[in-house]
Amino acid sequence: CSPMWWGFDFPPWALASLMLAMLGGPPETLNCLDQHVHQSPDRVALIWEKDEPGTEVKITYRELLDMTCRLANTLKKYGVQKGDRVAIYMSVTPLAVAAMLACARIGAIHTVVFAGFSAESLAGRIIDSGCKAVITNNQGLRGGRAVELKKTVDEAVKNCPSIKHVFVAQRTDSTVHMGNRDIPLEEEMAKEAPVCAPESMDSEDILFMLYTSGSTGKPKGIVHTQAGYLLYAAHVFDYQQGDVFGCVADIGWITGHSYVVYGPLCNGGTSVLFESTPLYPDPGRYWETVQRLKINQFYGAPTAVRLLLKYGDKWVKKYDRSSLKTLGSVGEPINHEAWQWFYNVVGDSRCTLVDTWWQTETGGICIAPRPSEEGADVIPAMAMRPFFGIIPALMDENGRVIEGNDVSGALCIAQPWPGLARTIYGDHQRFIDTYFKMYPGYYFTGDGAYRSSEGYYQITGRMDDVINISGHRLGTAEIEDAMDEHPAVPETAVIGYPHEIKGEGAFAFIVLKEDTAHTERVKEELRSIVASKIAKYAVPDHVLVVKRLPKTRSGKIMRRVLKKIVTDQCNDLGDVTTLDDPSIVTEILDAYQKYKTQQSASS
Repeated sequence: CSPMWWGFDFPPWALASLMLAMLGGPPETLNCLDQHVHQSPDRVALIWEKDEPGTEVKITYRELLDMTCRLANTLKKYGVQKGDRVAIYMSVTPLAVAAMLACARIGAIHTVVFAGFSAESLAGRIIDSGCKAVITNNQGLRGGRAVELKKTVDEAVKNCPSIKHVFVAQRTDSTVHMGNRDIPLEEEMAKEAPVCAPESMDSEDILFMLYTSGSTGKPKGIVHTQAGYLLYAAHVFDYQQGDVFGCVADIGWITGHSYVVYGPLCNGGTSVLFESTPLYPDPGRYWETVQRLKINQFYGAPTAVRLLLKYGDKWVKKYDRSSLKTLGSVGEPINHEAWQWFYNVVGDSRCTLVDTWWQTETGGICIAPRPSEEGADVIPAMAMRPFFGIIPALMDENGRVIEGNDVSGALCIAQPWPGLARTIYGDHQRFIDTYFKMYPGYYFTGDGAYRSSEGYYQITGRMDDVINISGHRLGTAEIEDAMDEHPAVPETAVIGYPHEIKGEGAFAFIVLKEDTAHTERVKEELRSIVASKIAKYAVPDHVLVVKRLPKTRSGKIMRRVLKKIVTDQCNDLGDVTTLDDPSIVTEILDAYQKYKTQQSASS
């Protein structure tokens, strides 16, 4: 069979090296760096689009291997060994990519934590994974503002006895406090040799962990292994040698792992590292970058597309986008208006636009309009076709497979594929319970889907208590747990609701203690708690005070009732006979209508 899968031209030597990896052999850095340095050392591996507008830095494969080996030797010098866990809390820079590859080279397990997470979130991930070291920056830069990364790490590691060293790279000229376990990274790397022999790894050894939200309050450390993950991440987007691949995701998310780092580099591609935001210094930032770097494939989130759509066409049309061949959307379902604007305005109605569906757990794209037969239809705002090896199944509430077309159900996958996560770190039973227990013999995605009359798949959204804010999955229980710590708030219930920019937003219902004064102050304190314990993006857009929450006789909060109220579907509440007191629905509805009126008056 041809090694050309939707895309990345997968030559025979790459297939051979992957087959060797499956039998046990060199780690991912040999596939991602050494082979390309041997063949084309001066080929550009990374184009770092710095936060500072109009400034890019090109890193060749030779330079990236040098950086990776020096960093790997530095880690080894300070006691990091095969099997150790290393947290990476950095802005999107070449050194952050080198940190990931350096861990892989010595057989250490990296867990990248998005640099917008709070100290408490970072500490929780370090503790759960038992990290031995943290790699961070003195500061990050994002949207023209400095982000105090080292201070956040200092706060986090106070409660992390497993951390022996904190390696600090300089992103800005600002000086930061350096304690006994802090190591100036670049200074130490300069002392090390640019050669580091890669550790021999088994195909099922852990490559990395990445934490994702679950429906319970505790994030899950999703484990991906060596050979299967890389094999699956290697095939995307009709990439041809010489193309510039522009995935604008942060490396703190799975999209950044698979389609900024491992996928493009495995193929000897040129990958863009985007450090900034779509609005800095203005809403033309993406498109100016496309013009200057001559990007051929552009892969981004529907949230950003919806945001930029509001600023009109002029910021797009100001720049030459003729280099673009393929557009991609990732992280959440894209709505029709955003799809049409992305296709017609950004892509000039000539670029293939693929709405891709996948998850942290799947390792790579599972459902997308391409690959397909040449010239096959692409239906707007629909993921459509299963990728190679992916067999979707729709299940009914009784756990039976739904046959035929024009049907909806719980989206499952019927057989394993190489990129499938292997476990939740330290809690394999939770892995089984979350993904395989509800529908035995199938992987349950947690999403609902519709299969059209033509047999194509459309994702309809989450079926559990997980919301998708700007493409970031977040368990409502996480927000509730944070808010419940406020002494004046005995109970909370958080639901997701449609948000025109973010896709979904968080709406919090809270019950206050009877003697609570200064309600607005409490609301502000709650927002601050969520920002500090989780991240700013997790802060609820709305906080509504109610006297009590709708509960079943067994005490379970009936969140679907709250969701129906917020989405104006009160005429279709479904079965509420199990509510302890059905009159509570009217009570909450009145409070919500009053709140809506106040919001309208103040806007």
